[in-house]
This record gives sequence, C-alpha cells and structure tokens, in this order.
Amino acid sequence: MKIAVPTRDGRVDDHFGHCDHYTIFTIEERKVVARESLPSPEGCGCKSGIAAVLQEMGVKVMLAGNMGEGAKNVLQKHDIVVVRGCSGDIETLVQSYLLGFILDSGEGCDHHDCGNH
Repeated sequence: MKIAVPTRDGRVDDHFGHCDHYTIFTIEERKVVARESLPSPEGCGCKSGIAAVLQEMGVKVMLAGNMGEGAKNVLQKHDIVVVRGCSGDIETLVQSYLLGFILDSGEGCDHHDCGNH
C-alpha cells in the first residue's frame, strides 16, 4: 500500500492543492519500507491531474490537512481514501495512521482563500 502526504518542510502542508510536494510512503506489513517525493503540479488539487498520477503510482490513502470538496471527490473517484484534518510531522502522522489513531475530520475547505474546491 502507498500513502501520500502533502508536504512542506517535513510537515503536513496546510492545503492539499498548494503544497510544496507530496511524500509517498510505501507500506508493507504495517511498516514504512520506502519514501519518495513527488513535486506538486501547478493549479489547484481538483484540476491539476494529481489524482490520476497518484493512482498510477499505487497510492491508496491521502493524509491531508485542509482540502476542498472538489479535490476530495476527484481523489475518491480515483479510489484514493481521503483523511482530512491531519497536521504535524509527516513521519509521526503516518505511524499514527498505521496504528489506527488517525481518522477523517470530515471538515473541508470552503472559504474564499482555498478557492472553495
């Protein structure tokens, strides 16, 4: 399984569609066995095509901070489970997710600064 995290300086970037890059964690037997970095494309998350790229890479889970409904819907259409409300150090976050401590907050971005998507 692969998990993607919008990243900036080793921490969860606050907004999925405007992150510096995505860190892709490869998980085997509930342990991180590899990490890779994927540059963030131009444009917002729901229109950038990133969902298709992540799906092709085998990503099954997106651990994100804030994310609009448009981006969430596009990721879900590409069979990627979206977990919103994440923050902090990405290594700690992934370990916490694997232990079952991280759940979707159910909250999305809907204010003007996020583009409402």
